[in-house]
Amino acid sequence: MTEQGAQATEGQGHGPGRQVRVVLVDDHRMFRTGVQAEIGQTAVTGVEVVGEAADVDQAVTVITATRPEVVLLDVHLPGGGGVEVLRRCAPLMSDAERPVRFLALSVSDAAEDVIGVIRGGARGYVTKTITGADLIDSVFRVQDGDAVFSPRLAGFVLDAFASTDAPPVDEDMDRLTQREREVLRLIARGYAYKEIAKQLFISVKTVESHVSAVLRKLQLSNRHELTRWATARRLV
Repeated sequence: MTEQGAQATEGQGHGPGRQVRVVLVDDHRMFRTGVQAEIGQTAVTGVEVVGEAADVDQAVTVITATRPEVVLLDVHLPGGGGVEVLRRCAPLMSDAERPVRFLALSVSDAAEDVIGVIRGGARGYVTKTITGADLIDSVFRVQDGDAVFSPRLAGFVLDAFASTDAPPVDEDMDRLTQREREVLRLIARGYAYKEIAKQLFISVKTVESHVSAVLRKLQLSNRHELTRWATARRLV
């Protein structure tokens, strides 16, 4: 987290003595450890990390058990991605007295990822280039109900929801998990399986499994058809 983030809303930040309880959801343990070290010194930052999770099932279990004010949620998670966590935690988000609010924290700045989690109920989306100080400020803003975005990501949401009509729902795309969408984009850009595996920190066998799942769900026969499908939807 080295570049300065920016918020979509104005505000005074958090006052002295305020605290917020946070759960970290990310499938990379080292990243969770880094975030914990950066923001989790409660006496200094006011942020208390009350739980961590590495996949969808763990996330739902920990969030339900701890009832944090804010969840820092990665978009790409084993078990269905951040959108699946949001779907399964919808009752907690709608609790009028103790709402659990979600802030996406992801390496991805793809428009479909941003719009997907915002549709799912997240209050904002920041990338992993955000500084520790700005992340702390973002957490408190989300606790207050503000919408928070890294630079330029707010534009994706404004473009998607600017019209009075609801954004069109791509039923085919909605069948895919966030990880499958990421593999789909890289395949469509011409990456080899080994290159995809290296970029996503997964095995080649896992890449093959994701590709097979995408082809099955979209009823396509090969990667050439998959590339044409992705190009038609401007995913490349």
